[in-house]
Amino acid sequence: MSWSGVLMIRSFAVGDGPELAAAWTAAAPADPIGYPRFRDLFLLDRNFDPAGLKVAVRNGRVVGAAYAVRRLIPLAGADLEPETGWIPFFFVHPDARGHGLGRELLTAAMDWLREVGRSEIFFSSYTPSYFLPGLDRARYPAADRLLAGLGFEAGYDAVAMDRSLVGYSMPAEVGKRLDELVGEGYSFGTPTGDELTALIRLAGNEFTPDWARAIREAVVAGMPLERIVVARDPVRRILGWAQHATYEGVIERFGPFGVLPECRGTGLGKLLLHLTLTQMAATGAHSAWFLWTGEQSAAGRLYLGAGFTITRTFTILRANV
Repeated sequence: MSWSGVLMIRSFAVGDGPELAAAWTAAAPADPIGYPRFRDLFLLDRNFDPAGLKVAVRNGRVVGAAYAVRRLIPLAGADLEPETGWIPFFFVHPDARGHGLGRELLTAAMDWLREVGRSEIFFSSYTPSYFLPGLDRARYPAADRLLAGLGFEAGYDAVAMDRSLVGYSMPAEVGKRLDELVGEGYSFGTPTGDELTALIRLAGNEFTPDWARAIREAVVAGMPLERIVVARDPVRRILGWAQHATYEGVIERFGPFGVLPECRGTGLGKLLLHLTLTQMAATGAHSAWFLWTGEQSAAGRLYLGAGFTITRTFTILRANV
């Protein structure tokens, strides 16, 4: 593609979607995206505003984009987080690099967020619809330098982990703990339809409203309840759960996963993790993976002890505007 011709940066228009997905994939071939997934994650996001999706066009072809979003519908309650905006992604086609287009696109996205009253911007860590939870600085050093130059500073790191399920079997000590707890009246297994109400309340109240939303939407979309494993005490109170295939129906994607604070240290979390890995292997999954945890968190240590390895590190970035 020649760099000659008139460059225009405008907001999203109907018909851009397939070209945006194709240009994204050319720009980031290690993190490709197809149009249906692009549409579902971003264009059909309930907070999508076409004015916030800045598209660069040259010679009639999409050569880059930067997406800015703010809450139009609260994640929970009535909180629209009125000071906060997000930039879930930006990219520039390889043929259009080296001319400052990335900076122009990001500046346009940040200006739009400022115009709609936002005073802080996070890069990528937007819920409910994100592609990656932060910037992979090792994979995209040029993007790291560009964002730093625009005032983004590192907040904290999150790690993605993977574990092969080829030849997986539940460790003997975990099976022994399962037998002990069942003998004490605890039970483990698929929740009933009515139990979903308690599970969703637990996820939203004790963890994050986004997990409650994810569980609800996955079930309504047809996710089999067998993808969820709950732990119950002798009076059938749900103490924790683990699941897979919640996000986009991908059976190898693990999570969300949580145990009530008062039950941590009892082995319940480790047991739920391995029961879910067993269920995943039984569905034919060859691996288990997830995108976001703290490496030094209790959950991070649990995953590492269960055979997961860190595959990527993402940095959550924030800028004041």
